[in-house]
Amino acid sequence: MTARGRQAAGNGWPPRVLRDYAFLADGERGALIGPDGAIVWLCVPRWDSPPVFAALVGGGGGFSVSPADPWHVWGGYYEPGSLIWHSRWVGAAVTECREALARPADPRCAVLLRQVRAVDGRARVNLRLDLSGGAGRRVRDLARLAGCWTGRAGRLWFRLSGASRARPASDGQELALTITLDPGERHDLVLEISARKPAGPPPEPGVAWAATEAAWAPAAPDCSGLIAARDAQHAYAVLTGLTSGSGAMVAAATTSLPERMESVRNYDYRYAWIRDQCYTGLAVAAHGPHQLLDGTVRFITERVLADGPDLMPAYTVSGDPLPGERTMAVRGYPGGAAARTGNRVTGQFQLDAFGEVLQLLAAAARLGLDGPDTWRAARVAADAIGKRWAEPDAGVWELAPRRWAHSRLSCVAGLRAIALQAGHGASRPTAGRSPGARPDAGEWSSLADQILASVHDSVHPSGRWQRAPGDPRPDAALLLPVIRGAVPPDDPRARATIAEVAASLGDDGFIYRFRHDARPLDEAEGAFLLCGFWMALTALVAGDEVAAGRWFERNRAACGPAGIFTEEYDVHQHQLRGNLPQAFVHAALLESAVRLSPR
Repeated sequence: MTARGRQAAGNGWPPRVLRDYAFLADGERGALIGPDGAIVWLCVPRWDSPPVFAALVGGGGGFSVSPADPWHVWGGYYEPGSLIWHSRWVGAAVTECREALARPADPRCAVLLRQVRAVDGRARVNLRLDLSGGAGRRVRDLARLAGCWTGRAGRLWFRLSGASRARPASDGQELALTITLDPGERHDLVLEISARKPAGPPPEPGVAWAATEAAWAPAAPDCSGLIAARDAQHAYAVLTGLTSGSGAMVAAATTSLPERMESVRNYDYRYAWIRDQCYTGLAVAAHGPHQLLDGTVRFITERVLADGPDLMPAYTVSGDPLPGERTMAVRGYPGGAAARTGNRVTGQFQLDAFGEVLQLLAAAARLGLDGPDTWRAARVAADAIGKRWAEPDAGVWELAPRRWAHSRLSCVAGLRAIALQAGHGASRPTAGRSPGARPDAGEWSSLADQILASVHDSVHPSGRWQRAPGDPRPDAALLLPVIRGAVPPDDPRARATIAEVAASLGDDGFIYRFRHDARPLDEAEGAFLLCGFWMALTALVAGDEVAAGRWFERNRAACGPAGIFTEEYDVHQHQLRGNLPQAFVHAALLESAVRLSPR
């Protein structure tokens, strides 16, 4: 097959339903691995770089380790509290492949660790490596040096150790090898991909595995006191894997996976959204002052202090503006449009993000993690709300600018939360703040009251909140201000909103965002898993623990065997839709598990 033919065919690794993929990550980039042992998505050196492996979206490039015997069934599992994955195949032999992106991560170099083991019986596995990538790179300077294969693909260098007997394809674009293992035998493979030429000896597998295990050990705290303890700890691991050393967390590892079949709506989520990161910080803070919270608060604080009222909705993980949208030269995931890079969200004003920032900073203060920069950032965010709260904004769903009720109510919740912490200063001094209540507290409470009074223009004749003035539809986003305390849970508008969202946007235990038009809900998009977890939290706040548990259990089941959640769930086809792993869904699962657990 020609190089062009391989790329058109997705490099011989056909796409799978999204539930079948497992996720590897080191904080600086992430990979998806299918049930056939094929890594079909990886961007290097960082999240938003062009993909090296792009078979997921119909491009070139992939790295597979899979049984030579086609008669097998697949399974897999993560080592607890980590993203160290074991692919497992049962056939004529039982074979496992332990895999991880090595940690601590080098921002300039990805290191893939794969260790094949014959668990039971004599195992034969096939290795295939193609680094042609999504941009049609050609592999150059392929050579075997000191027992390792090295070469270049575009601007990237690679080195594969543990496969000295591999043979290149006739066109020099692939390496292939069959490995035979006796019962109990192991074989290590290490693939380095970097923007610089490899220097020095390759990583020693035992040392690299030990360092990776040590790096994961503190990442996910003990969750044994929580309901769904393993899922909650796994959510910590996924969120850690999505978080760069800068403290920025990407919304998802992928781009352009469609939100519904035969839809042109697909986006690049390999960037750090302010709102999403605040959701994650609040989820972690609900459990305790864990490691993941520090980086979240640091990144958000830096961005607020740098950009003030012009805070952008999203940034790269290095804090830079997002690039504009461009189409990739690949066919795209089945059912979606051509894959894209970049995102046009940078030009939007999203008022609710300032409210979420204040809630995050208030949570940090509550846990004693505040300092002078925390309160400076709170002042900047509150001033931005005071300056801009009456302006139309794109809102949580990033739509055409309107005076969205949710955006204003989120600001009310954020102002109330930070005012409460500012007023507690006298009883809870910290190293970063002098004792005594801050004078801002009264000002912020008064601004919250003023904004709440303005939302009377979005009260439906039935007594519930509606999306915006002139838009009478309910919106699941209006559940969040109830959870965050914009109004008391017994507020009649809140109760009426909860009931209407459940009745008109619910389907079989899942929740849609809003009704797009006269079509049935499922024809417009999938159910939004974030909203399903919000419904669980809302029911808990309203005092209905049985309903809260029901919503929680239904939505946490909407994942694949690897426990990875996408943004949406197709209720009727029982399929995952959208980019993955979707960070705010894992955060919502974590927060729900914490809050629904006995205290």
